[in-house]
Amino acid sequence: MNKHKQKQGFTIIEVVLVLAIAALIFLMVFMALPALQRSQRDTQRKNDMGRLKTAIDSYKANNRGRLPTELTSSSQPFSSFSFGINYMKADQGEFNDPDGSPYLVRYSPRLSGFTPSGWPHSIFISPGSKCNGEALDSAGGPTNYAIQYNLENGGVYCIDG
Repeated sequence: MNKHKQKQGFTIIEVVLVLAIAALIFLMVFMALPALQRSQRDTQRKNDMGRLKTAIDSYKANNRGRLPTELTSSSQPFSSFSFGINYMKADQGEFNDPDGSPYLVRYSPRLSGFTPSGWPHSIFISPGSKCNGEALDSAGGPTNYAIQYNLENGGVYCIDG
């Protein structure tokens, strides 16, 4: 009797199909990873803006409701000011953008409707303003302020103080 043993294994088509599916999965992961990283960096930036708001509110509580007047509109790092050193620990590298660059402060009153763009690492602090979405509205009063920052995924994060 002649018995033929069939070889067990995968055909070439099956192997190619599995490799193609694996390649698609890797492609999807590598396409989603940068977007996830940008989102995480933006979340850190939002947390940093919340920390700045808390520091400004603490400064106001210690200084009869006044805002830190030493801040200027000249795009200086927070470590250039005693406010940044005393309240933000900016001189110890604790208040930097997630990419490692220091945050720059731009402190000055701005017109209603102002939305920052094209200012990497710049935090806009606008006294006498409040947020209206991503833009500013006039709030009146010397103790009101708004903080704005451009996000990496697009858009502007605005928080009232």
